[in-house]
Order: sequence, then C-alpha cells, then structure tokens
Amino acid sequence: MGLLAANRQLSAATFGDEVDFLKQHTEVVVLSDKASKAEVAVAPAWQGRVMTSTAGGNAGASFGWINHDLIASGKLQPHINVFGGEDRFWIGPEGGQFALFFAKDAPFDLEHWFTPAPIDTMPYAVAQQTPSQADFRAQFSLTNFSGATFQVKVDRQVKLLSAKQAWRNLHLKPLAGINLVAYESINKISNIGATAWTKDSGLLSIWILGQFNPSPGTTIVAPIKSGPESELGPKLTSNYFGEIPSDRLVVKDNAIFFGGDGQYRSKIGINPKRSQGVLGSYDADHRVLSIVQFSQPKDVTDYVNSLWKMQAHPFAGDVANSYNDGPPSPGAKPLGPFYEMESSSPAAALVPGASLEHTHRTIHLSGSEADLDQVARAVLGVSLAEIQSAFAKH
Repeated sequence: MGLLAANRQLSAATFGDEVDFLKQHTEVVVLSDKASKAEVAVAPAWQGRVMTSTAGGNAGASFGWINHDLIASGKLQPHINVFGGEDRFWIGPEGGQFALFFAKDAPFDLEHWFTPAPIDTMPYAVAQQTPSQADFRAQFSLTNFSGATFQVKVDRQVKLLSAKQAWRNLHLKPLAGINLVAYESINKISNIGATAWTKDSGLLSIWILGQFNPSPGTTIVAPIKSGPESELGPKLTSNYFGEIPSDRLVVKDNAIFFGGDGQYRSKIGINPKRSQGVLGSYDADHRVLSIVQFSQPKDVTDYVNSLWKMQAHPFAGDVANSYNDGPPSPGAKPLGPFYEMESSSPAAALVPGASLEHTHRTIHLSGSEADLDQVARAVLGVSLAEIQSAFAKH
C-alpha cells in the first residue's frame, strides 16, 4: 500500500475529504437531500460510478473504497483501472467462450485479461441532473471471445433516496436511532445494432459492483433459499480463485457468511434459484450495516457465466457475487484492499431496438447494535450475533 493510501486509512478520511481529493483529479457530481445529511459522490468520467456516500454530510464517514494512489498518479494501467467506487457499471460475461475481457482465442489468465474501455476508462455523458439525481448516457461496441460484436447503448440513472423511501424499501418502520444513506442505480442496455443478440454468439448482462472499505471485523452475508440441490442447485459457487478456508466461509441453510477483511483473494456466487435478491455486510468495528438490494425477475434462470474457462453451461451463471480482495499470489500486491458486493441482470437476448434494465440499491445504516440487529434480522434473516460469531468455531 502506498504512503498516501495508508495515511488516509489511518486518518479515516471523511466524505468531505474524499470529495475534495476526487475533485483534484476528476469532475464530481454530489447528490444531496435537504432533509438529511445523506450525500452521494458520482464520477461521470468513470462511467457515472458512485465513488462514495455518507449519512453525515462533509464531516461524516465515507463508505466507498477509493484508490487514492492510482487516481493521484494520473496514469492508466493496462489491465484494469481500479479507481474504486460503491456502484460501478460493468457488462458481463468476464470469462468463457463469450468473454468480454479476453481477446479471441487468448488464454484465460491474468496476463491476457483486459477490462474493456467502455466499462473502465470511457467517460459517460451527463444527460440530466437534479440535486438528488444524475442521468448518464453512452454508446459503444464490444467484441467477445468468439468474435461476435455488439452495438450497445447505456442509460444509467443514479438517484439518492430519501430516508422514507429507504425504510419503505427495507419494509421496516423507521428507527429513530439509525442514520442512513440510500441510493440506487437504474441501468439499461439497448441493442442499437442491426442483428439480434442470441445465445449462439453470446449474450451480455448488466453487472453492478460495489467496492467498500474492509476491516478485520467485516462479515458479508448472502441470504439464500433453503432446499435440496436437486431443485435449487448448489448453495454457492466458491472456487473462482481456489477453495476458501473454513475460517473465511461458513455455509448454512439460509445464509452464507464470508470474510470481508481484504486480506485473502476469494469470491463467492449465488445462482438465481438460491438468491433472495439481497446481500449485506456488517462492519462490527465501526457498527455499520450495509444492505444491497437488486432487481431479479421471477423464474428467469439464464445468467451469463463469468468463470475463466471454456464452459459447458455458459448461461448458468450467478445473479449475486461477493469478492474479498487480497494478494493474488504470495508476496504480490493486492488490487485494493477492498471487498465487493455485486449483482447481475439476466442474460440480454435482445432484438434490434430492444432493452434490458437492472436496478441495484445500496443502503448504509449506522447506530446502536440493538437497532441494527432489528434491520439485520428483518432484511438478512440473521442476527448481528450470528454474523459476528459465524467464524468463531473455525
């Protein structure tokens, strides 16, 4: 970790600090709500991504992980530019015969893995803006591993939600002791080419990823539907980067617990039959409960598969993922460190002129453990005590 990033982590940069830093290097759109101190910082140059948010105004805690070293360097990297951000727009699949991150016939390894510019360095235009909402537009082409080309239009709307809307989305009555910030991105891709997108040549999906500050006390929770594998499939995919040790991953009937300390490179995925349309994390060190909700059409099971290999089932992918960063090999530098909560749309089989939309919502809540426990039980189906003791016996 560079000195600048280390100093900022030690000083626990506020939202105002982070916005001031970002404004030195790129345009920032700050969304705010007059009725509260909730704010969201968005960067148009980086695909209209939400860089960070707060429930406490300029002096409040900043929830998004931001890569200060990379941004301050002003230098672009060849494989990926990990600027950070709580809600960034990507398009899948990553790997497989329909991969967007590998050139035709390239080996599936880090050396040949490249993030396409339209979801890495390409600026998106600000189409419309209000104090609490910003809309972005972009058009581009993508070519997959099999050589198919897609003409794509993106419409992306980032909206700060009021506390009343947030509690309604949580299906809870407001708890006076909790401060929160809530926002959502509504993302639409359209086929603006002359040919239909079909399974034979590969399909695209909307993929939203959020990067957050890790801590030794952070545990990620993925609620799942209980039931036999013969009906619902495996409870999770956990071998993206090798098997995950039991002191970092606990699988129960109704939930997956996954370490979010940013110290061990690992990833989990939940298939659409198991997913409950929600992910969460609890940072016990700072008493912050984060909830991610996402749209998931009922009875749709075609999701792109992003595993780095030729696939027997390229449309048997995940709807929800979580990634914990760490060194890719012993002694190597991690990308962050950070942890991620991600969601994907179904595979987009679109005729010319047709569109697919995906909503991804993020809510950060801070307050007493008693109040946060009520939210965790209602939204994630587990208590704070269960979350914090998940790895105690391993």
